[in-house]
Amino acid sequence: MLRTPLNSWHHSHNGRMVDFAGWEMPVQYLSIVEEHNAVRNGVGLFDISHMGRLQFRGDHSEAFLNGVLTNDTSKLKVGDVRYSLVCGKDGGILDDMLVYRLPDRWELVVNGANREKIVDWLEHSAGFAAIQMTDTTLSTGMIAVQGPKALALLTEVTKLDLASMKYYSVKDAEFLGTRGVVSRTGYTGEDGFELVVPSTLTEQIWQTLMEAGAAYGIMATGLGCRDTLRLEAAMPLYGHELNEATDPLTAGLDFGVRFNKPEYIGKAALEAIKADGLKMARVGLVLEGRRIAREESPIEIAGSLAGKVTSGTFSPTLQKVIAMGYVPVSASAVGTRVNVNLRGTLVAAEIVALPFYKRKA
Repeated sequence: MLRTPLNSWHHSHNGRMVDFAGWEMPVQYLSIVEEHNAVRNGVGLFDISHMGRLQFRGDHSEAFLNGVLTNDTSKLKVGDVRYSLVCGKDGGILDDMLVYRLPDRWELVVNGANREKIVDWLEHSAGFAAIQMTDTTLSTGMIAVQGPKALALLTEVTKLDLASMKYYSVKDAEFLGTRGVVSRTGYTGEDGFELVVPSTLTEQIWQTLMEAGAAYGIMATGLGCRDTLRLEAAMPLYGHELNEATDPLTAGLDFGVRFNKPEYIGKAALEAIKADGLKMARVGLVLEGRRIAREESPIEIAGSLAGKVTSGTFSPTLQKVIAMGYVPVSASAVGTRVNVNLRGTLVAAEIVALPFYKRKA
């Protein structure tokens, strides 16, 4: 398995380690609920070094990326971050990612499980020979500082003006004795930041944040609460809500798709899907009782199979069982009553508006 620059720290601090997409990663340190609540109410620190980090340089980088991404890179100003997707020719999602526009380059942050697939896809895409792509995943570390106290903590430690950064913005910066990248982004539904730093300094920076964060109630947080947090915020996860058999329109990600820009891979297929009308929709469910709806649990309407659950959990914030899944568009209205088949037991559920949780501004 691949190991992040923080692997030794996780082991020495009782991280429960698992194989996650070929990386040895901490799923939790204390309990998932304690870590979840720390992020919702204070600040949590995530090792997200398994995420792929790709840099693009050269005069043709913008045009190249615009030819493979569903969003419009030509609209990005220096400092902007955008959500985008890479689709196959049939419109199926190969990955979802963040695009950074920096003064001298572009960067993509891709899912760790898809990094090698996306690198190969890009290398075989038209125009690749005209740009320079560098995979910096193994030479850097990535830390997410998430929660309502993230801004105060990170401002104190880095001495940077972070309050002026808008959500979904990025900048190169010098902090804690090194140069790195700071973005105001996250995958928890809370305010927060993500740092990209040299791998050799990642543990030192992590430890500095942990020590300074004690005054803010900081916790090291693992993949377990990252999943419950993103599910409460209705953020889709590749391999669950998203895959190569699902298109971004069906997944409710049309905000990351632009049709009024030049040709890109998958555009024609997505235009046809839009013209034909969507057949399925991603929905939120609240289940009765406390049994969790696992991935692939059937969703039934009026006694017939209608769809399936893609992610489910017990929400520590809402104290309810929540899930996301796909059902026919005709049965996707908020308030629709359905049943979820949990290993032969039908549990009543209701379709609700997404996200389940939204932080106060």
